[in-house]
Amino acid sequence: MKKTIIVSLVAVMALSVLAGCGGGTKTEESQGKADAPAKPLKFSLSLPVTTTAGYQARVTDWKNDKLVKQLEKLTNTELTVRITEDSKMSVMFAGNDIPDVVGSIGTPTSKSMAGSVEAGVFMPLDDLLKQYAPNLMKKVPKAAWDAVSHNGKIYGIPDYLSNPSRRGTYIRTDLLEKAGLKPPQTIDEFLNVLRAFKKMGVENPYQMRDSFKYADVVLGAYDVLPYKDQFEVVNGQVQPKFFDVDNMEKALQTYKTMLDEGLIPKDFATISSADYSKSINSGKAGAWSANATGLISFRTPIRQVVPDAKVDIIPSPKGPEGKGGYFFYIPAVRTFYINKNVDKERAIGIVKFYEWMTSEEAEKFFTFGIEGENYTLDNGKMNYKIPTTKEEQEEESFRQGTLWMGQDATLSPPRKRLELDQNGKDVLSAFDNVLNMEGLPGIGFYPDLTAFAKYPDLAPPQPDVGPKLIIDHMVKMIYGKEPIADWPKVIEEYKAKGGNEILKEANERYSKKEGVLEIKR
Repeated sequence: MKKTIIVSLVAVMALSVLAGCGGGTKTEESQGKADAPAKPLKFSLSLPVTTTAGYQARVTDWKNDKLVKQLEKLTNTELTVRITEDSKMSVMFAGNDIPDVVGSIGTPTSKSMAGSVEAGVFMPLDDLLKQYAPNLMKKVPKAAWDAVSHNGKIYGIPDYLSNPSRRGTYIRTDLLEKAGLKPPQTIDEFLNVLRAFKKMGVENPYQMRDSFKYADVVLGAYDVLPYKDQFEVVNGQVQPKFFDVDNMEKALQTYKTMLDEGLIPKDFATISSADYSKSINSGKAGAWSANATGLISFRTPIRQVVPDAKVDIIPSPKGPEGKGGYFFYIPAVRTFYINKNVDKERAIGIVKFYEWMTSEEAEKFFTFGIEGENYTLDNGKMNYKIPTTKEEQEEESFRQGTLWMGQDATLSPPRKRLELDQNGKDVLSAFDNVLNMEGLPGIGFYPDLTAFAKYPDLAPPQPDVGPKLIIDHMVKMIYGKEPIADWPKVIEEYKAKGGNEILKEANERYSKKEGVLEIKR
């Protein structure tokens, strides 16, 4: 492994921009002496998680955890690590027990940050990043820096998405080949493929689920996704994309055709996440929508049921305007903030710590782990011990995801790990050659529009679920309980029940560029 870099005080001062973490300061006795080792940089760090299950549940002493100790060795640091569930961060802020570095899921104005950035709990990082983290500044897309900024200042270091398009259209290519068809390029061709699957006895040609979650390929083709960050500007005014009456009616009619012809389950509106996965994994689905990183998680169980099954990600079918795919994700996944009470010297060291995260040494450690335990090198060739047990897989996931900060989080596992087998290479191909060419931009508001809290039935409950009022009408129209031609009436109902207030606030904020995030490639 790379040894801790040893430099003199003069070298530290002269090369501070290019050095790694650099550790702490030297003692008076060592100042001026060549080759005197720097003291380790000490700081406390909170890592955000959505659940305490997995690897972190088994660690009782983070100070002696092998992964933390190796990270300390590589970066010349002494870390006090704590794991914090993102949903419980308000407790940390309420108790004023705030570490030197705090990580959270999302952006500075997310609910878990409890207004702490606005209250001045953390320091702006623009000058420190420009001087001490030039590689990080270059690697992180501008959209991600914008997402972790507040009032024009950068307050966090993000895990970012170099490709905001994350979801793909899956298909059983063995069924496609058996039907003698090519991957569908348009919605009409997509329907014909589903019809062919139906004739072949496929139970669910396209697998739907409740609230159109991971079942929105048609909505994407017509660019009418009713989601949190899917506002758009029409004739100078900001409005939700589902205001597009013509395309919304076409999308609803397509879903109704799919229902009437048995191309989707008749109980699609109540199918849970578990039932959705069960249907796919048991080989009952011909096509579906899901995160592209899950390719192997679909291939493995399906082949256990249908040994000759082939599962691939194809370009999403396009609508009449040539659009297709799914919504773009917000470009900042996790964000790390530096406590304003950290002195400048340690703040510089912490920024250098995150600059090191962009290095080849960091990529090697987080991707492959500890030499001799997780991998060996044979004349420079990487021999990685691919995890086989649940415990090994959880450790790998923690190392590659939770512990690696300030990384490109587009791929999970990371690119070099995926390159080790064919399934991984197919995931890379999907991202590089399919998802890179599709996806739908939109406008979001961070923090949320205040009117959303006042009118919960008009607020998207999740980033990828539409407002209850809108979803309810969509379902009724697909089932034939309401005329699809009444969609203009749905928009008027939305406006009358609080939508006008939502539109007013959205347009005021957009015109002032206050908390507006344009999510695009």
